[in-house]
Formats: sequence, C-alpha cells, structure tokens
Amino acid sequence: MKLIAVFTLVCAALPAAETKLGKALVLKESTPVEEIAANPALYVGKAVQVKGKVTEVCEMMGCWMSLAADAGAHSLRIKVNDGDIVFPKSAVGRVAIAEGRLMEIKLTREQAVARARHEAEEQGRKFDPAKVKGPATIYQIQGTGAVLLD
Repeated sequence: MKLIAVFTLVCAALPAAETKLGKALVLKESTPVEEIAANPALYVGKAVQVKGKVTEVCEMMGCWMSLAADAGAHSLRIKVNDGDIVFPKSAVGRVAIAEGRLMEIKLTREQAVARARHEAEEQGRKFDPAKVKGPATIYQIQGTGAVLLD
C-alpha cells in the first residue's frame, strides 16, 4: 500500500494593490467630498484629504484627476503641476485617496470659456462656448500625494 501525502497551502489574504503617487499621505482622516462641496470656504487654503472614486483623468498630461463622493453627486478635482505627479488613465473607476491644499479659483467669463475650451481639447470632447455661463468660482485641491487603491 502506497501512502500519499497531501499538503494544503494556506495563504493569508493579500492586501489590495496600492499605487502611491507623489508625497506620502500625512493626514489621518479624509474629509467627505460632500462636506467640502457644501462648505468650501471652511477649507480654502487648508490641507485636506479626500477619498472617492476616480471619475476622470487628464487625457493629455495626467496632471489632474476627479474624485467623486460615494453618492456621485459631487466631485473634486485634484490638480498637480505638470510632471509632479502623473495620474494614470487606468485610475478611472478605482478608489483613490488624495491630499493637498484646497484652492479657490475665481474666473471671469472669458477665463471660464478658455478653461472649458482647454479641458474639452484635453478630453477630446466637443466644445460649445454658449454652455459656459458667466464668471465662475472653482474649488480644487492642489495635490501633493495620492494613493490608488485596488
């Protein structure tokens, strides 16, 4: 009679893959995107951390990405200086945590049109200047670091 040994390999669950971009995250807690969207003046000029699903990434340089809250009603753009961080296009659909300083950008109508035109070109979308209404105030995070989860 032959004895056959059976070995069972037990593997611990591996942590989800993370992609770290830019500087290490330092804040201990994320502020909900909805909270910042509801009260942006409370956060302007302050360091914030946000967590959400990546809904869009700059198609040309990877210099920004947009994170949406769980409900998807609000999103925040994380913008970096060209080349500081390159957000990969493959980040769309992934969950990310990002840090930086919340900035308030006031645009005249002409600046808002120019920004919308530039963004349409970057993303390969059609542009209609008539859809850009009056002056605009934009809030975005000047990013320092991010982690893509999954």
